[in-house]
Amino acid sequence: MKIKKDDTVIVVAGKDKGKQGKVLRTLPKLNKVIVEGVNIQTKHEKPRGPEQPGGIQKSEGPIDASNVMYYDSKAGKGSRIGYKIENGTKVRISKASGQEIK
Repeated sequence: MKIKKDDTVIVVAGKDKGKQGKVLRTLPKLNKVIVEGVNIQTKHEKPRGPEQPGGIQKSEGPIDASNVMYYDSKAGKGSRIGYKIENGTKVRISKASGQEIK
């Protein structure tokens, strides 16, 4: 997977198309990512004692990595990610602007 944790991504397909967010977690074996504020799911929970009241909990669900693109702030749009070897180390670069991704 070319998308890493803490990358800013833009959703390019699905019900949340056009939304931006930070990657909270990656699931490489499933080829999915969890993005902040995208694919919100609701879960009804029973009360589990006085410390944990029941209610409706909202949380982000996983979205397929093919439906998100790295957001390049320099170019102001989504960008593909490539690799380049500099001084013997492999670095990620943005295809839109050519800048190195930290």
